[in-house]
Amino acid sequence: MTWPSSLELIAFVVTAANVWLTVKENIWCWPTGIVSVVLYAIVFYDAKFYSSAALQIVFFVLTLYGWYEWLYGGERRTELHVTATPKRWWPPLLLLCIVLTYAIGRFTTMFGASLPYWDAGIAAVSIVAQWMMAKKLLENWTLWIIVNIVSIGAYAAGRIYLTSLLYAILLVMAWRGYVEWKRSLRSASV
Repeated sequence: MTWPSSLELIAFVVTAANVWLTVKENIWCWPTGIVSVVLYAIVFYDAKFYSSAALQIVFFVLTLYGWYEWLYGGERRTELHVTATPKRWWPPLLLLCIVLTYAIGRFTTMFGASLPYWDAGIAAVSIVAQWMMAKKLLENWTLWIIVNIVSIGAYAAGRIYLTSLLYAILLVMAWRGYVEWKRSLRSASV
């Protein structure tokens, strides 16, 4: 068994706090998210999960975007509230996941990535889920549930066991996020 590094332990704690704050729709999820992505960029790079490492750069940008959106993305530049994803958005979002998975997987194969297409799928769906989270779309949590299930196995296979455990915890949090955000959506529409 490989013991986690100090960096992975810190990343674990910060990421768990970040997701918990997101579940609670707390604006502090965004600054903790910035710290989380910086730490995990290093952890994933060291484990040769290059798609996941590069994903942290995309997350950094989407975190800044989400922070702004949550503060000013509502009507008349007010706080953004949870909404449902319009049905017409699903085909392009799913097509984007497929295209990104293929492109990222093909690219990272050239660099000897660990589980390149699994890692690419995690990255692709995570990008879409993170964008949906920034827009406060309820169904982002459904995509995070899928990402977390795949990540548990992929990261265990890559011998980053603490991160695999983190994704098991994030799976539970994603389910809780869906429940809480659905309640928020209902209360906003009453």
